[in-house]
Amino acid sequence: QEKLWDAMKISACVLGTGLLIFTALVNFVSWYVQNIWDASGHFWQTAWLKFYYLYEGDEWTIFLFGAALVPALAFWCFNGILMVADITGKPTFITRYRIQLGKNDPVDMKKLCQAIYTALFNQFFISLPMLVPMFYIMKWWGNTFSKELPTFQWFLVELSIFTLLEEILFYYTHRLVHLPLLYKHIHKKHHEWTAPIGVVSIYAHPVEHILSNTLPVMTGPMIMGSHIVSIAAWFSLAFIVTSISHCGYHLPFLPSPEFHDFHHLKFNQCYGVLGVLDYLHGTDTVFRQTKAYKRHRVLLSLTPLSENIPEEPRRAQ
Repeated sequence: QEKLWDAMKISACVLGTGLLIFTALVNFVSWYVQNIWDASGHFWQTAWLKFYYLYEGDEWTIFLFGAALVPALAFWCFNGILMVADITGKPTFITRYRIQLGKNDPVDMKKLCQAIYTALFNQFFISLPMLVPMFYIMKWWGNTFSKELPTFQWFLVELSIFTLLEEILFYYTHRLVHLPLLYKHIHKKHHEWTAPIGVVSIYAHPVEHILSNTLPVMTGPMIMGSHIVSIAAWFSLAFIVTSISHCGYHLPFLPSPEFHDFHHLKFNQCYGVLGVLDYLHGTDTVFRQTKAYKRHRVLLSLTPLSENIPEEPRRAQ
């Protein structure tokens, strides 16, 4: 009992100290970034007001610009660079970071054109109409088109909530479409790419695009009544992150795509975005036993992780 009590006191001391240090660090970083934000705040506030008055406060036009045009440009600009590498194999700086070596080298042009066509269809005929009810929900909140921009701290709070809601909704809707009946008629289309590329992130059946791609991203801003600038930033970030997850390249200083790439390779592992729910539900156990799991980290050097942590050579039959 004495040893147990001592262990509990030491644990409480260590955890308490760690929590205090972590809280202090977060507050310091938040304060520091907020100071930078405030220093440029006048510029951004002025720019926002100029844009607002340029369209004479037309909320629908402003909403389309922020929720549709800006994210779409972010998606296609980022994926345009990746597609050049997929088609030409250049620049080699990108292609040497390929995860599944020998795949999409070069990419099948017929499959690529089909993926581009489906992605455009989903954006124009699925996502765009879904912005109509979202627009009226945001108008009901009354803060979306405010002339005053949100503070940096509040945007961070929103971003955390958006990410949490997306993880929950995407994980469970993703597992739902993996049920045999729904997989056969809906989700199988997305899994035609066992070695995905960036644009495949929204290559999906319309039903799946609504359930797994669009609603998980839209729900957070609708619940929070977010400003259109926050919505534009969040949608753009979500597009880029999902493109990275599907891009097939483990590039330096970017989030690791190993987790979702493994899902496309094995189909029954790694359903989520962050991996938290996969850990809790045990749907990443096989992944954790692979070299891909060891490579699942941010690459902080220019040497590809496929060279530092190569796959084990296959045994001769």
